[in-house]
Amino acid sequence: MPPRPHANPLFLRDEELRQGIEMLFYAYRDFTSEPDTILAKYKFGRAHHRVIYFVGRYPGMAVSDLLNILKITKQSLSRVLGQLVREEFISQRQGTRDRRQRLLELTEKGRELERQLTQNQRERIARAYREAGADAVEGFRKVMLGVMSSDGDRDRFERSGPPRR
Repeated sequence: MPPRPHANPLFLRDEELRQGIEMLFYAYRDFTSEPDTILAKYKFGRAHHRVIYFVGRYPGMAVSDLLNILKITKQSLSRVLGQLVREEFISQRQGTRDRRQRLLELTEKGRELERQLTQNQRERIARAYREAGADAVEGFRKVMLGVMSSDGDRDRFERSGPPRR
């Protein structure tokens, strides 16, 4: 569907809001389709993808930071993380300040899988950004920040660098 030249100034009407919701569903479906195919080869799911992505994005992150980002139970993370460690996609080491802390990093095998999973997604985002232009990209950032329910999550994008430890 070609982009509309001007958005409806009554953008808070129910039809406009429903269309936004629907577009998010379609975009998410297409955004995850190729990674899902790659994950299936390893018998992994989207939870594995999220763990691999964030551990790759923030090497040396603590398990507690990952739990905070993913907002899942320790039990759920333990199952996924345990499999990724056993199959040597992720390595764990003790924290230097707190020996109870487990710090996570992708192994070479994990970095290669993360690259494969992210490549198509980076290309999609880059293409969309190029086609939309800088003003639209800034508008998109504002909309996405507005959709996020946590101030902590929004704050993460107001600063650069890894999550606070």
